[in-house]
Amino acid sequence: MASIQRFHVGPRLSETAVHNGTIYLAGQVPDDTSQDIRGQTAQVLAMIDRLLAEVGSDKSRILMTQIFLADIREIVAMNEVWDAWIPAGNTPPRATVQAAMANPAYKIEIVVTAAAA
Repeated sequence: MASIQRFHVGPRLSETAVHNGTIYLAGQVPDDTSQDIRGQTAQVLAMIDRLLAEVGSDKSRILMTQIFLADIREIVAMNEVWDAWIPAGNTPPRATVQAAMANPAYKIEIVVTAAAA
C-alpha cells in the first residue's frame, strides 16, 4: 500500500498531500488581501510554485486546476496573470467559477492537482 505524505500539516488541513505520484494542494488564498485581483492572483500562483517545488514538481506538471473567484467579472484580469504564468503547451484542464469566499477580502482561491516529477 502506497504511503501518504502530508506537508504543512495544521489542525484543520494540510497544504499538500502526495500519494501514488499525485500531488494535491489545498485551496491557496492570498496573504495580502489589499491587492487587486491581479496582485492576489500573482500571490496565489507564487504559493503554488513554492508548494510544488517543495515536493519536486512544478507548474508544467499540473493535472487539474479549480479557480474560485469572488467576482466572475474579474476573470479577464485574472486570466492575464494566469496566461503569463502557465507554460505554453502545458495548460491543464481548468474550471473557473464564482464562489462566496471564507474571507470576504479574498478575491481568488486556487486548488491544484499535479503529477510528481
